[in-house]
Amino acid sequence: MFELQLARRKVFKGGIALAVTLLLSSCKDSKLDFKGSDITGTKLGQGWTLVGMDGKTYNPDIFKGKVTLIFFGYTQCPDICPSALAELTEVMRLLGEKADRVQIIMVTVDPERDTQEVMKAYVTGFDSRFIGLTGTVEQVKKAAASFKAYFAKSPKGKSGDYSMDHSAMFYLLDTRGEARVLLSNQAGVAAIKNDIEQLLR
Repeated sequence: MFELQLARRKVFKGGIALAVTLLLSSCKDSKLDFKGSDITGTKLGQGWTLVGMDGKTYNPDIFKGKVTLIFFGYTQCPDICPSALAELTEVMRLLGEKADRVQIIMVTVDPERDTQEVMKAYVTGFDSRFIGLTGTVEQVKKAAASFKAYFAKSPKGKSGDYSMDHSAMFYLLDTRGEARVLLSNQAGVAAIKNDIEQLLR
């Protein structure tokens, strides 16, 4: 009789331990509440090399340890790019101290005109913590392809002048450098801030 009671107690305690383990596991692996599209597992944004405003070479590994937001644009963009940078400036302000764990990166789709100096003057005019990346046309094409981002020249008349057509999306990478969220440039400050904070958890 005593042995039966002892066995029952062991089973009961084992059941509690299993329940606690499953509960903790569930909490740890609970789905993050993204406002954008979850792109976990797509492996986007890998294998590129670009040049920074400081003349140094950059690749995805350099930004590991921070949540990274990357978007493609160019300094002579008339509306989308400055609006995006203004929104991201507000996001960083609202993040407060958490912003130290976030890196905003603009990759130019117009490397022929967007030199290191031009990129630095442009992006740091919004926030001194922002980084602008450029490179050769081939380097930029490879970087864009890694994100499945689109860009192309759009000629203006016969003068040789041109604008750039390009994708207008925000790519969020986690602290391990893995692509996690795709956000529309229309998502708004609150949605961007939310998804960054989800990855900072």
